[in-house]
Amino acid sequence: MHRVGVVLSWGCACLLLLHYAKSSSVWNALLQGAAQASGRPAHGYVIALQEAGWLLLSEYVWWGFCHFLAFFLLPCLCIRYVLRERVCDYGLHWNAVWQHRGRYGALLALIVCLVALASWDEGFVRHYPFYRLASRSWLDFGLWSLIYASQFVFLEFFFRGFLLQALRPALGANAILVMCLPYMMIHLPKLPLEAVGAMVFGLFLGMLAILSRSIWGGVLVHVGVALSMDVASLWRQQALPSKFWPF
Repeated sequence: MHRVGVVLSWGCACLLLLHYAKSSSVWNALLQGAAQASGRPAHGYVIALQEAGWLLLSEYVWWGFCHFLAFFLLPCLCIRYVLRERVCDYGLHWNAVWQHRGRYGALLALIVCLVALASWDEGFVRHYPFYRLASRSWLDFGLWSLIYASQFVFLEFFFRGFLLQALRPALGANAILVMCLPYMMIHLPKLPLEAVGAMVFGLFLGMLAILSRSIWGGVLVHVGVALSMDVASLWRQQALPSKFWPF
C-alpha cells in the first residue's frame, strides 16, 4: 500500500500544479516579470505579442508546456527515481497496439459519429475549437493542432501510463477505476455530455492500455476525436481557414 500512497500523492501534486499553473494569467505574469527583468515596461512583451497577433497562441503554448511538465516530466521523475523503474515500461513502446487496432478503430468510429451529431448543438459550436483564432489561417489551425495533439500524448502517459501502470501491481484491474476518477474530473469544466462520456471513454481506454501495454492507441484515438471536433465545429460555423498565412 506504500506504493499506492506514493503514486496517488504524486498524481495529486501533478494535477494541482497543472490546474493552477496553466492559466493565461500565470503566463501573462511571467511575461511581465521577464519584461521587468530585462528593463522593459511591465506589459512590454504582452503588448508586443498582442500587436503581432500571437498572444492567444502563446498562451496555449504555455498551456501545452504545463501539460508536459505535470503529465509527463514529473511522472517520469517519480517512475525513475522514486519507484526505481524504467519509464519506457510505462506504455511508451508500441507493443500490442496493432493487434488491438480493431477495438481502437471501433472506439474512434463510434465517438466520431457522436461528434457529428453533437456538432449540430449550438453549445458545441461555441465551445470548440478552444483556440478562437483557429479559423484565421491554416497556419493557426496547424500550430494549434500540434499543441493540442502533443497535450494528448502527455495526458495519455499520465493516466494510462503512469497512474494505471504504477497502481496495477498493488490494485490489479481496480487500477482502471481509480484512474478513471481523476480523468473524469478534469472534464468537468467541459460540456456535460463530454464529462459523462469521459468516464466510459476512460474505462475503455484503460482496458485497452492494459491489453496493448501501450499508450499510443489511446493517443491516436484522442487526437482523432479532438481534431474531428474542431473541424466539425469550424465546418458548422462555415469558418474553415481560407488562407495559409494569417496576415
